[in-house]
Amino acid sequence: MKQITNDALRLKLSQEYRNAHFTWVFTALFTLLFLLYSFDFATQQVRVPVVVFLIVYAGTTLYVLFLAKRIKQDILTKRGVQKRTRLFAYPLLLTILVGNIFAAGFAFVLANRHHHPEYTFASYAFLTQLFIIGVAAFNLFKPYVVDTFVLAMGLLILMAIFYGGMIVLTAKFVTVENAPRWMVFPGIFLLLSLFIGNFFAVLLGYSLLKKTLSTNPSSIEKWHSMWLKITRNTMAIFGMFFITFIFSLSVVSEFVFDYDFATQNNYSAILQSPSLLYPLGTDDFGRDLFSRIVFGAQISLIVGFASTVIPFLIGGTLGAISGYFGRTTDSVIMRLLDVLYAIPGILLAIAIIAAFGANTVNLIIALSVGAIPTYARTMRATVMQLSNYEFVEAARALGASDASIIFKQIVPNALAPMIVKATLTIGGAVIATSSLSFLGLGIEPHIPEWGNILKVGSTYLETHSYVAIFPGICIMLLVLSFNFFGDGLRDALDPKTN
Repeated sequence: MKQITNDALRLKLSQEYRNAHFTWVFTALFTLLFLLYSFDFATQQVRVPVVVFLIVYAGTTLYVLFLAKRIKQDILTKRGVQKRTRLFAYPLLLTILVGNIFAAGFAFVLANRHHHPEYTFASYAFLTQLFIIGVAAFNLFKPYVVDTFVLAMGLLILMAIFYGGMIVLTAKFVTVENAPRWMVFPGIFLLLSLFIGNFFAVLLGYSLLKKTLSTNPSSIEKWHSMWLKITRNTMAIFGMFFITFIFSLSVVSEFVFDYDFATQNNYSAILQSPSLLYPLGTDDFGRDLFSRIVFGAQISLIVGFASTVIPFLIGGTLGAISGYFGRTTDSVIMRLLDVLYAIPGILLAIAIIAAFGANTVNLIIALSVGAIPTYARTMRATVMQLSNYEFVEAARALGASDASIIFKQIVPNALAPMIVKATLTIGGAVIATSSLSFLGLGIEPHIPEWGNILKVGSTYLETHSYVAIFPGICIMLLVLSFNFFGDGLRDALDPKTN
């Protein structure tokens, strides 16, 4: 009985084994979707491209099942995944060509026995870049491309090559405790990836600089421990991948996508089915749905982040002041916020937009106002708890001002639950943005935004369902990604698990 328990524990702790099961399940689900979509019942014809993907994904499912069985055998008989088994990961890397991020991510996990966060950051920075290049490459089938397309694609390819090199370097030279001193130079260069929105590359650069320049081992250990928990959480890392992919795509879209395809009417291509020229089809005005969804991501992310940051700052400040001073100050601030809290957020947003008009700025303000009380309550509860700690009493004894104690001592230690809450509520802001736009109370109708696109598609659900399905899937995936990443971040920052 004890042996069975130990074997089960070893399998549960094995990242390779858990990822293998996650990969084959999701690949099998996509195989089923391709199977259902492989036959056009309206025209009684087989969709050949879909059948090709069906065969590849079905083969990948069987291959990963074989690897899962082999990994299990290695763990139970040899106490670890053997080098010969890891060699089977390299053919699996080719699945990136068919967009199977689950299999490609699993391949990188299996290929290297050292699973420190830097290696994971490098792997997913590379995968994100490849996905961006692949999506942008569809513009080659358009009648024309934007003037900056060739230069932008060249830079994206060079960055992908650089990220691929970093996978090898991190696997070979980076350890749990430190990194070679010379890695400070690629670390600085990686920080520049912020301008193309690749958060994985930015995290890799920061982590390398931290390990090469920091003289505080406890700080390095805390950083490593937090991100190790997140990167071992399969759902959290894939949620982070999709967020990074959408954000990066929305940033580089200005240089590789032509905005005219998303906004200019083309009456000769009304309601076209998906094709190489129009990967996701066209809408009732002949506008390219693919380009509209890409540019719509900008609006959804801008509104989602802005309507989270504003209440985070305002509500966090009010909550910190209320929790620290207590008594009369606490009563006044919280009772005023209770009045605001009593009004449903979506109704408050509708009232503000109806009064001041529907545009992006008013939408951000409307969504922000309703979220302030929840952030204030979260910060207040944490500050009230921290105010009784010894380090606060020591700061008072040394003569520190109240403002200094609040914003230099207490607030930095109270940010963890606020960050987790913000991550979990960004998804809600994205849904609220799309919902209000769907009702005609959000972004102006002529601007490509996921809610606006979904509103148009709802008219054609029976005849041209893809016009509504694709933006709906994007909204769903982005919201789920924020929730999965927020859950992983919460588990990593929870003091009970540390």
